[in-house]
Amino acid sequence: MLYHAYEIQRSWMNSVSSWASISSSMLTNPANPFGKMGMMPMAANALDVFAHATANYGKPEFGITEIESGGKLFPVIEATVVNRPFGDLKRFRLDGVDTGETANRPKMLIVAPMSGHYATLLRGTVERMLETYEVYITDWADAAMVPLSEGDFDLDTYIDYLIEFLEYIEAVEPGRRPHMLAVCQPSVPAFAATALLNQHKSPATPLTLTMMGGPIDTRESPTTVNNHAMNRPIEWFRQSVIATVPANYRGAGRRVYPGFMQLSAFMSMNLQSHMMSHYEMFKHLTAGDDASAQATKDFYDEYRSVCDMTAEFYLQTVEEVFQKHSIPNGTFEHKGEVVDLTQLTDTALLAIEGERDDISGLGQTRAALKLATGLSEDKKRYYMAEGAGHYGIFNGSRWRTKVAPVVEEFISQHS
Repeated sequence: MLYHAYEIQRSWMNSVSSWASISSSMLTNPANPFGKMGMMPMAANALDVFAHATANYGKPEFGITEIESGGKLFPVIEATVVNRPFGDLKRFRLDGVDTGETANRPKMLIVAPMSGHYATLLRGTVERMLETYEVYITDWADAAMVPLSEGDFDLDTYIDYLIEFLEYIEAVEPGRRPHMLAVCQPSVPAFAATALLNQHKSPATPLTLTMMGGPIDTRESPTTVNNHAMNRPIEWFRQSVIATVPANYRGAGRRVYPGFMQLSAFMSMNLQSHMMSHYEMFKHLTAGDDASAQATKDFYDEYRSVCDMTAEFYLQTVEEVFQKHSIPNGTFEHKGEVVDLTQLTDTALLAIEGERDDISGLGQTRAALKLATGLSEDKKRYYMAEGAGHYGIFNGSRWRTKVAPVVEEFISQHS
């Protein structure tokens, strides 16, 4: 019923959004003699903001066409190199730098969150890393579009995917170990996968693992998100936030945590901030500052593009990460095998946190450095991005000028 109610509401809002968009266009049309009169310009801008706020968004494109590296501009080659039911592995190369005789830049796997948004949320992360590395990224699928015949996808499967992707990257140039960067939620499976690869002495073991704003130990500085997950029994989540994909999707019948529910939860956490952002957009439009208004639109185009995650993955993550604290307690298992973090000895670790992160509190990611007791201290580093919120550590000017150079320096030191 939950998903059906959402579909009805979305259909209605699509109609209203289209009406508002058409009305705004009519009022701003140069051929309209009344468009500049009285309150008409203000009404047009208000309708434009409303149309944008109520529009439906699909999966965005990365759209990265060129990158400047070493003072030169290079075309970007984007390709899907591994295709799997629940997520692909994408590769981004600079034409003329990552191909031919000059194909010697370090390889980096960026692990995007499976948390209701598409991997394109990390577009800025990819763009900045492309200046120095050949970049691969996990492009997770919308669970609502994966047929039931493809089976389940849980936390164990997530770790399997990461191991498979790392093995593929290493196999492209045997002996050249990749680097891995995990943003937010995937810090946990990336940390576990790295420990398992260390345990098994795999040639695909990453040289470095950078974890950014990840919930390794949510008992440290718990946030509103953490408290919500810790203070309710797992059955509450199973009964309250899990829905069945309706018949008009390829994944019909699959049990999921809908992306629209996660978006609603995050929007409600900072509702006043989101309302002010749209008010500022309205003021920018009224003042003729189209560039600033477009920047806000671009952010929300990405932020509102949501996808579903499988119920088994979501519930297992809530239980293992936020309720049992299996990673810091040393009880986390992958397919029945205990993940022994003390065996992590051959991968340098960088933990990055945002000073004002209201999703993963200070100390939650840093905990990984304490847990890797078998790793020498010279292979560990911690960095706190002053003034940065959760999204600021991997996107925006602070990421480009403050955080990314720390990542590059760390990788260079341990390559």
